[in-house]
Amino acid sequence: MANDHAQVNRQGKSERGFASMDAGRQREIASKGGKAAHESGRAHEFSSDEARVAGRKGGEAVSRDREHMSAIGRKGGEASGSNRAARDGRDGGGNGRNGGNGA
Repeated sequence: MANDHAQVNRQGKSERGFASMDAGRQREIASKGGKAAHESGRAHEFSSDEARVAGRKGGEAVSRDREHMSAIGRKGGEASGSNRAARDGRDGGGNGRNGGNGA
């Protein structure tokens, strides 16, 4: 074969590249990149005001999608109802509204 060197381990994944490194080595390399970006002036650090404005813009963009917001609320309600039912010793099956009545 033309490519006999160790490219593939037993699970069929490559042994090369950033993703195959252990977490410590990845962190070390990423840290160097961050430091270099700051030293060269290419890194941007948000002030609390800039971060607040950016967060508000993101929230406004997401909340324009009413269907998405409805799905988020429904999922949260179902989770909270299931949690309440489990805490109260019920099965939590219900119909997904108000946690079911457990009857």
